[in-house]
Amino acid sequence: MSAAPAPLVELHRLGQSIWFDYIRRDLLDTGALQRMAGRDCLMGVTSNPAIFEKAIATGAEYRADLASMRELCARDPKRAYERLAIADIQRACDQLEGVHASTGGRDGYVSLEVSPKLAHDTAGTLEEARRLWSEVARANLMIKVPATPAGVPAIRALIADGVHVNVTLLFSVDAYLAVADAYMSGLEERAARSGTIDATSSVASFFVSRVDSALDPRLDALAGDPARAATAAGLRGKIAIANAKRAYQAYLGICASPRWQALAARGARPQRLLWASTGTKDARYSDVLYVEELIGPDTVNTVPPATLDAFRERGRARASLVEGVADAQAQLDQLALLGFDLDATCAQLLAEGVKLFDSAFDKLLAAVAAQGK
Repeated sequence: MSAAPAPLVELHRLGQSIWFDYIRRDLLDTGALQRMAGRDCLMGVTSNPAIFEKAIATGAEYRADLASMRELCARDPKRAYERLAIADIQRACDQLEGVHASTGGRDGYVSLEVSPKLAHDTAGTLEEARRLWSEVARANLMIKVPATPAGVPAIRALIADGVHVNVTLLFSVDAYLAVADAYMSGLEERAARSGTIDATSSVASFFVSRVDSALDPRLDALAGDPARAATAAGLRGKIAIANAKRAYQAYLGICASPRWQALAARGARPQRLLWASTGTKDARYSDVLYVEELIGPDTVNTVPPATLDAFRERGRARASLVEGVADAQAQLDQLALLGFDLDATCAQLLAEGVKLFDSAFDKLLAAVAAQGK
């Protein structure tokens, strides 16, 4: 009797790509990234200011480089940070180039984020994204751009330029639809310019666990309300997954639309939904909850190290993303009947997400500047 396939390998068979929400130089120095690509079918890497802040502020492997740039650290800590980050991103891209080639450009990407200071600056985002794209100079780089009102037109322009884009900080389905429109508009503009759109890639990073983290305490607060307590308790830990399933249904609708079919006929690649913030933040929930319940074709899940380890050890893979779609919609309807405005919550989470990355970026630059003293 043959052994059951490893959980992470089974995810790959079901059409989902696992990316690693973590980067650090020792991951590259030791060959760990390439080993995970082979053992776990790891297909990509994402980074953000918080990840780099922890790596550079606490990693001994960066000390020599920081010491060699002491004057630059003091004068221009952002540029000093970029030198470190670009070197790591280039190496990660090189180590995943085989994945990129073997998947025909579907996977093997490494993401680098524009400064969160530019989240509300379209022109600034475009300038920095284009510069980073040019400086990294790797075909399997993705530039991360937040789904803010200022970010959406930048996304369209970058796609039209042929820059691969990882759209980040998506919480609401309406915001996702705006991003999907920007992606298709960018492809249409690129097609009008050159006729070649089959090499441009994008993912839409839809954040999951933060939705439950925001709503669960408010649901708990209804425990003393006899008319609403039972419904509220039943929705605890359910809304983030329901929201993601609704987004996936929107994705399927887009793929079936005449507009997308016309682009696909010219070789366009779908903008896959990427599940982000999939580490469990509530100890009462399974540590693989946001992996097991969001498995479906043409999706990506970017997981932090602890979640990757947990799913490797005890995860169960099934095509869960299309299960209980009607139940998911019913849960969203129940939330509204309780008086919760999910769109307002998602807007708040976007604003908070920008601030969190902004704060992490400030800490990162402070850590780099300290090396110049």
